[in-house]
Amino acid sequence: MKVQLLAYTPGADAVCAAAGKSCYSERPSHELLDSGDPDKVLGRIVGMGHHSVIEHAVFTFSVEGVSRSLTHQLVRHRIASFSQQSQRYVSLEKPTYVTPHTVEEQQEREEIYSSLMDSVWSAYNRLIELGVPPEDARYVLPNGCTTNITITMNARELLHLFSLRCCNRAQWEIREMADEMLRQCRKVSPTIFANAGPPCVRGPCPEGKLSCGKPRKGEF
Repeated sequence: MKVQLLAYTPGADAVCAAAGKSCYSERPSHELLDSGDPDKVLGRIVGMGHHSVIEHAVFTFSVEGVSRSLTHQLVRHRIASFSQQSQRYVSLEKPTYVTPHTVEEQQEREEIYSSLMDSVWSAYNRLIELGVPPEDARYVLPNGCTTNITITMNARELLHLFSLRCCNRAQWEIREMADEMLRQCRKVSPTIFANAGPPCVRGPCPEGKLSCGKPRKGEF
């Protein structure tokens, strides 16, 4: 898996702080951009739960080599834009798939898994040789098949994503992706994402009896 922050709103913390201040001022946001301490102002506004102002900050990521299982979960976050590699127009002749850690940790498991994947790709290529269009042959491809996807979200939706997908109870692959996205967001917008992550970062876990009992803290 490779996660790269492609583009983001320059000075996102300051821009969102100015937007927040403009709600309580006679002056427009462009005149408030360099006034006061943006970290203090934005921290107070976001701390009060007024998250609409951080919708002015937008972040775009390139994510490479993740499974279709991950992207099926990801697109449930509807307030976002996604551009995913096509299995119809991109050749998938060679086996390329994600292997879960629980499979990798035992040789017999990995042998069973890789043998099945080889059989799947053999069937896929043979169907194409027999004249089946790639768009139909792809029906045999598994959820573990790798894909690339471009993701654009505003900061408010990213906070929601991180609250769910950085949780220990999230599926491991999407958690690894979300953790890396959060690390990169914090580098460019430390105020907006200061307290981002699962609810246990800020207080008690809301999962109740389903809680893992292992709160995540600090930089993860």
